[in-house]
Amino acid sequence: MTSLFLRMFKPFIGLVFEVKKPEKTPSFNKKVGFTFAALILYLMMLNIPVAGITQDTNQPDPFFALRAILASQRGSLAELGIGPIVTAGMILQLLVGSKIIKVDFNDPDDKLLYTGAQKLMAILMTIFEAIAYIAGGAYGTEIQNSLETQAIVILQLTMAGAAIMLLDEIVQKGYGLGSGISLFIAASVSFRVVRGSFDISTVNACPNVTNAGSECSYPAGAILFFVQSIARNNIYQGLWHPEVNNSSDMFNLFATILVFAVVIYFESMRIEIPVQHADHRMPARYPIKFLYVSNIPVILVSALFANVYLISNLLRSNYENDPGTMGTITRFFGVWETPEGSNQQVPVDGLASYTTPPRGIQSVVDQPIQAMGYLILMVVFSTIFAMIWVETAGMSSRDVARQLIDADMQIPGFRRNEVIIEKYLQQYIPYAAFLGGIFIGLLAALADFMGAIGSGTGILLTTGIIRQYYEILAKERLAELNPGVANLFGL
Repeated sequence: MTSLFLRMFKPFIGLVFEVKKPEKTPSFNKKVGFTFAALILYLMMLNIPVAGITQDTNQPDPFFALRAILASQRGSLAELGIGPIVTAGMILQLLVGSKIIKVDFNDPDDKLLYTGAQKLMAILMTIFEAIAYIAGGAYGTEIQNSLETQAIVILQLTMAGAAIMLLDEIVQKGYGLGSGISLFIAASVSFRVVRGSFDISTVNACPNVTNAGSECSYPAGAILFFVQSIARNNIYQGLWHPEVNNSSDMFNLFATILVFAVVIYFESMRIEIPVQHADHRMPARYPIKFLYVSNIPVILVSALFANVYLISNLLRSNYENDPGTMGTITRFFGVWETPEGSNQQVPVDGLASYTTPPRGIQSVVDQPIQAMGYLILMVVFSTIFAMIWVETAGMSSRDVARQLIDADMQIPGFRRNEVIIEKYLQQYIPYAAFLGGIFIGLLAALADFMGAIGSGTGILLTTGIIRQYYEILAKERLAELNPGVANLFGL
């Protein structure tokens, strides 16, 4: 029976859009076309500024440390990125996983109600985050004196959020390939990696020099910085320069490559369950990956941390010097300071400091307590989300057993019975989800500590997404050449 919480959303379900699955499966080329079209539209949103605001580089950016992961751009229509969508999904996943609300995903009505509630919550989260941005001073103080301008900005961000949801649903419903959210994250991180490697803008490589001359001027890109360092007989600085703000070094680039290689390696680790067709006895294997839930837990944890970061920044802007209860709550969420040589405030204490990773080895050495806190929180929440996702995304032992039965498959030596197959799969799937959640959280934190370009978590996500798209493309092409295998892949 559907919970009261979800039934509260029922009168409003008709207000949200729904993309129907295509009646006829689009060709491979059409799916590629829809996917690229969705990506291009999203990139356009990243470059269209929000009307009614004036960019001020001195204003704090609530999401500056999480832009790559949230696939967002400061001052653009995609200011909030995928944050509200993922946050809404995360909230409902937690409610379902903790049994606070009950949803029968085999019931079409329950599933439709759940999906509609998730969309409505995403819109509400978009409005909330837009208000928090304005109230937190992210757009300056002038906008706070004009209710009309505030309403215009909130309307723009809300409409942009709805458009992002639409693009994601179009891709997911079968018109495109994979997931729109994953696609946007991969594109965002990839651009940052390219920029971090080849950025031609200049930085001051002599931080103690007030008026730096040409001898202190270097390109911001890691590779160009290194080449310039060789020309000036200063190879060490080209390899590692943590003291230079807004510039990646070769150590960061090597860390990026290492994370990429580690994820590719562990993505290929799997246990293969022997199966065969019930009638034709054709042998096959059902793979259960070590990273069973892939990068989903890290996306959800990143959304959770981003909201802690946003709330802390909002409270800081309004109650930082409050001596009362609100001041205490503000300091619990985060104490902020502006590092030397930067105009961006960062959390140095409180909950926000433990949900923001120290980036780079030097930062980890300088902030060991925050680094350990971030590592523990990332691993714990990643594991929790992994276990919840398995149960709510149709990946549990029960769901897989049902899929095998529906596909006329069985496990050799066992009766073709859903309960028996479920018990057999229970020996593998829960442990794969648990261990995969721990590993993916640990790898994400360590990648951030190494200072990988585009953020360690972003590189981890992008690597997994690229691998998934490689597999999706291979399956889609094979299914188009041989339609008989389409049912096996669920295409």
